[in-house]
Amino acid sequence: MNKEKFIEELLKLHIEISDIQLKKLEKYYEILERENKLYNLTSITEKESVFLKHFYDSLTIVKIIDLNEGTLCDLGTGAGFPGMVLKIIFPNLKITLIDATLKKCNFLEKVIKELKLENIKVINARVEEYAKIEREKYDIVTARAVAPLKHLLEYGIPLLKVNGTFVAMKGNINEELNGIENYENKLKIKQNKRIDFQLPIENSNRTLISFIKLEVTNNKYPRKYTEIKKKSL
Repeated sequence: MNKEKFIEELLKLHIEISDIQLKKLEKYYEILERENKLYNLTSITEKESVFLKHFYDSLTIVKIIDLNEGTLCDLGTGAGFPGMVLKIIFPNLKITLIDATLKKCNFLEKVIKELKLENIKVINARVEEYAKIEREKYDIVTARAVAPLKHLLEYGIPLLKVNGTFVAMKGNINEELNGIENYENKLKIKQNKRIDFQLPIENSNRTLISFIKLEVTNNKYPRKYTEIKKKSL
């Protein structure tokens, strides 16, 4: 996806990107390319692929939720997708990026410093441990292709404020919805919206699915990582 196509497709998402924001994304790419040679942050390194599969793909979240302001937590952010991209395009958002891998967190700190971003912080922690401490704190929690949907819900819902929204950014999600009703009942959430679409150019399938938090989450969630993997709710 070249720059012109990127701008064109963002307009279809009702995003008018400024020259400053575009330059920040290009700088982000330069840092990613440089640091990836040292830390293997992503297998996608060609510039047009990064703009499509990382930058544009991260911004498709606007299909399902408004992002003008509020607090957002990105679980397992990796090299900063979607959270870092969202911060560049929606500067009024207060964003927390969480990842368990220190080298990725160090990379994110470099990006924040070089792009001079504000109201964004990086947490080096396992999500299930962070969620035991920072409960009912965020307006929006999201995750992009990190883990099975059920696991993501158990990790992320405790972090959400009541009436907050969890958004999972996925590929094909149908099999992951089996037994999801138990998670909705025990985590006190309800499915809100689901949007299926294809990425431009390559036409790969994507799904956005959102859940609304109805009540304060029981303190026993999230369980330990080994329990989450071993047994469904």
